[in-house]
Order: sequence, then structure tokens, then C-alpha cells
Amino acid sequence: MLAAGVGGQSERLAGRRRKMAVESRVTQEEIKKEPEKPIDREKTCPLLLRVFTTNNGRHHRMDEFSRGNVPSSELQIYTWMDATLKELTSLVKEVYPEARKKGTHFNFAIVFTDPKRPGYRVKEIGSTMSGRKGTDDSMTLQSQKFQIGDYLDIAITPPNRAPPPSGRMRPY
Repeated sequence: MLAAGVGGQSERLAGRRRKMAVESRVTQEEIKKEPEKPIDREKTCPLLLRVFTTNNGRHHRMDEFSRGNVPSSELQIYTWMDATLKELTSLVKEVYPEARKKGTHFNFAIVFTDPKRPGYRVKEIGSTMSGRKGTDDSMTLQSQKFQIGDYLDIAITPPNRAPPPSGRMRPY
């Protein structure tokens, strides 16, 4: 009787191993295609998003975030992980009336601590423009792997001034 119990257990373990092997074969594309779960904003507590802005079209230097310091241009926004870049743009425009002008460009980047070495890293995630629809408007913080505790850096470029080329941020 004891032998049958052990045999049944090994069959269940083998079945679990097969199941785990199948589960581990999920590709990165399939993970990315998985739709975001909607957030019930009535029941979910918002997070504090620390946003730093510039109005010269360039992101802050990474050394401005070092040794516990942060740039002085901080906005604190309570929002949710499903907040879109367009939604965040409209909140920034409430605080900075000059950014409401049609054609003002907003370039978004996530600033996060680097687990491999001391200091911060930056990842550009998208851009919006006042008065125009864009492909990044519906992009969410969650879809860009934003983590609670990260910062958001927004480089604002006034209309009629070309924003700096993407990916040319100053190193720290």
C-alpha cells in the first residue's frame, strides 16, 4: 500500500514537471501581447509619482539625482499605473500654462536606480504634443515597466523649437 502511494506521488511530480516545462516556454512576445488588466480607480489606492520637468527640451543629467538629491523642478502627482502619457501631459499643463501652447512637445523618460552599479539610469519611453494626437498618447506607465519608486523625467520643448534627437541624453 505504501509503494502505491509513492508511485502515485512520482507520477504527479512528473506531471507537474511537464506542466512547468510547458509554462516556461512562454516567449517574451506573448508576455508583451498580454493585455493590461484594467485598474479600478475607485478601489485601488493611487501611487505618488515624482515628476521632474525641464523646459529646454533636454532631460535632467543623471548626476542631478545622485546622493539623495533630486532636481528642484519636482511635481508630485497622485495617479495609477494605467495613467497614459496623454493624461500625464494634461496634468503637467495644468501646472505650467506656457506648456498649453499647441505644438509643445513632451518627451517622457523613466529614471530608475541601477541594480548593477551605483547611480541612476534613464529610459526614454515616449512623447506627446499639445494639440495633436500621437502614437504614444495611450502608452501607460505599466506598459513601460514603471516601478513604484521610479521617477518620471519630462523634457518639455516649446513650439517652434525642435526637440533634441531621441536617445541623445547626457550621461551621468
